[in-house]
Amino acid sequence: MQSSKSFSFNFQKIPNRYASIVLPFFLSIIMTFIVSCISTLRSMGFEQFSFATWMSAWGISWLIAFPVLLLVLPIVRKMTMLLVRPI
Repeated sequence: MQSSKSFSFNFQKIPNRYASIVLPFFLSIIMTFIVSCISTLRSMGFEQFSFATWMSAWGISWLIAFPVLLLVLPIVRKMTMLLVRPI
């Protein structure tokens, strides 16, 4: 029988109370990264596309998305609980 070793980083984890900030932080980074790439490609075309323009679009969209997620996520969680059964 093989022993399964899990991959882990050796760093101090932050307390659980920060999860409500960490989740929207990563969610906003990933979502705006993908959406800004698609919208930049759509508006400029593949041949005119530049990494610098994409990163500029991503930075602006992230600056808006992160605080919006911080404000909206508690409302979305309440709306979700209205639609799903508790465990």
